[in-house]
Amino acid sequence: MRWALVKVSLAVTAMVVVAFAVPLGLVIREMARDRAFSNAEREAAAVAPALSITTEREQLERVVASAGSDAGMAVHIPASGQDNGGTDIGRQRATDEDIAAVREMGRASTTEVTGGSTLLQPVALSSGEIAVVEVYVPESEVTNGVGTAWAVLAAVGAALIVGSVAVADRLGIRMVRPAQRLVEGAHELGEGKLGARVPEEGPNELRLAAVAFNSMADQVVQLLANERELAADLSHRLRTPLTVLRLNAASLGDGPAADQTRAAVEQLEREVDTIIRTARDAKPQTAAAGPGAGCDAAEVVRERMGFWSALAEDEGRKWRVAGADRPVRVPVARADLAASLDALLGNVFRHTAEGTAFAVDLHNGEDAVIVLVSDAGPGIPDPAAAMARGRGSGSDGSTGLGLDIVRRLAESTGGDVRIGSSVLGGTEVRIWIQLDGRAAPARQRGHRGSVRRRRQSRPAATINRSRSLP
Repeated sequence: MRWALVKVSLAVTAMVVVAFAVPLGLVIREMARDRAFSNAEREAAAVAPALSITTEREQLERVVASAGSDAGMAVHIPASGQDNGGTDIGRQRATDEDIAAVREMGRASTTEVTGGSTLLQPVALSSGEIAVVEVYVPESEVTNGVGTAWAVLAAVGAALIVGSVAVADRLGIRMVRPAQRLVEGAHELGEGKLGARVPEEGPNELRLAAVAFNSMADQVVQLLANERELAADLSHRLRTPLTVLRLNAASLGDGPAADQTRAAVEQLEREVDTIIRTARDAKPQTAAAGPGAGCDAAEVVRERMGFWSALAEDEGRKWRVAGADRPVRVPVARADLAASLDALLGNVFRHTAEGTAFAVDLHNGEDAVIVLVSDAGPGIPDPAAAMARGRGSGSDGSTGLGLDIVRRLAESTGGDVRIGSSVLGGTEVRIWIQLDGRAAPARQRGHRGSVRRRRQSRPAATINRSRSLP
């Protein structure tokens, strides 16, 4: 908008300057010409009284010398009855035909000659003859001062154009700056900075837009607070049935199944407490607080596989972990990574038959960490629907939230999630966690509800270990 106003002001001012400067420049040129010929007429008029008194050459030469330059003035006296020829004083530039025409017409005339123009002024003599006074007007005298006047006009026009552009730019800044702040506020709010507000300034329309934006931001903050309170309340309601479940699990006695049940109840209680604390926290949670923050992905994988391995042994499932034998730092919170792994492994147990094998591979690259969760089940018939939040099919009890949790974890680091076919014959979910925090290339970034079916190449060692599943 700012540059549009500047361009409009530049075009309008330039048109006005041209419309006034061009005619004014032509008028100045005509005025200079009229001034030069007016001076020539005055010089010719100064010789006329002397011609009416005498026609003697010596006296006329003195008069011509006193009236003007003898090099620029000439007097042409026609021959009288007793003379054989006329008298010419000074240098003649006009042709004889032009001089004769002026005698015949009896009025002044101008004619073009080499280097300028001449003024031919007829003067009546005492003898009744008509003498002609010729005054030479050089071209430099006709254009004297015109160039300077045109330069002044051009400078004034340029100053007007520059001034109008400067004023338009200042007005444009006054209008554009509130709009830019509104855009910046919208970007900050979109990035999760709920405290972003826009100053109410500028034109009336932009002030109204700022008021509406601030009202919307306040409403968003209120809605999020209500959502946190609702999540906390719903989670708190789970405490009562969890207490009953824990008491019942305590009465199961000893044995592997009882220990697993009690461990699962304790884990569920911890998750519910975490949800309540997170929901009550007014500050938005981020995946990583800064450089060096995060967790050891290998440790999290080993811990969660230790939890799920007991259930896998009960159902006769073969499982394998690869790449978790050495520390692998990732810029995500430990609880978030654990929740993502639980969501994927829970899907394996929930949507595949007992005895179906599964594996978790961890690959540490230079700029990213890849977590692969694969199984030997029937696969996912519609990966796009599986990735869409809240669109899980009701027939198999899926809510569609598990993969969305994984997707948000990966995208918080600039990575993505892809679903494809595993070497085990079933589904493979690949979590790409970016280490440097940069946004992933457009061809790798996933969006809500979007899936990449093309499988990413993996290290040969990882593939070999997957094929050698016990």
